[in-house]
Amino acid sequence: MLTHMLLGKKIGMSRVFDNSGTNIPVTIIEAGPCVVTQVKKDSSDEFVNIQLGFEEKKESHTSKALKGHFAAAGTTPKRYLKEYRTAAKSDLTPGAEVKVDIFKEGDRIRVTGISKGKGFAGHMKRHGFSGGRKSHGKNSVMRKSGSVGSSATPSRVWPGTRMAGNMGNEWITVKNLRVVRIDVENNQIFVKGAIPGSKNGFVALSK
Repeated sequence: MLTHMLLGKKIGMSRVFDNSGTNIPVTIIEAGPCVVTQVKKDSSDEFVNIQLGFEEKKESHTSKALKGHFAAAGTTPKRYLKEYRTAAKSDLTPGAEVKVDIFKEGDRIRVTGISKGKGFAGHMKRHGFSGGRKSHGKNSVMRKSGSVGSSATPSRVWPGTRMAGNMGNEWITVKNLRVVRIDVENNQIFVKGAIPGSKNGFVALSK
């Protein structure tokens, strides 16, 4: 069950040195402050869904429905919204602010973001196929996928067959990342390793 949730954006990568002088590659995330925009209780009262909002948004770019949604929570329009399921004992209420200090150094977290889009890619690059052999009459078909059908029965291509297509630009979750440093004043969290997405890309953090 998730106990700590936060939204933010990826700033970029850097490095930090620990007390022993070890070089640690980190990703810097501007996390929060986030505002609780909605609290929904489960019918069984076992779970509570918490909706968080992050980053200011112009009212002129916000629909009337969303303006009413944010007004009910007593906050201004937010650009990003995401909902988390937590335990029913959560004491968060609409309008409450969540900051980066909910995490601490050494925590293990998961980060979700949209991976970089790489456009249309072939079978080998997209799925790691080895390709065909370059002998015995082969000509210009070494990087082709080969047969994808199933003969006369069932006479169709099976759904989910790995073929050429768009690569990247999808939601990716990286688990078990370690929090190396937290800068409360600047709302920044330093996470060991790389996370999906480009600079200024939206990310969601959870413990």
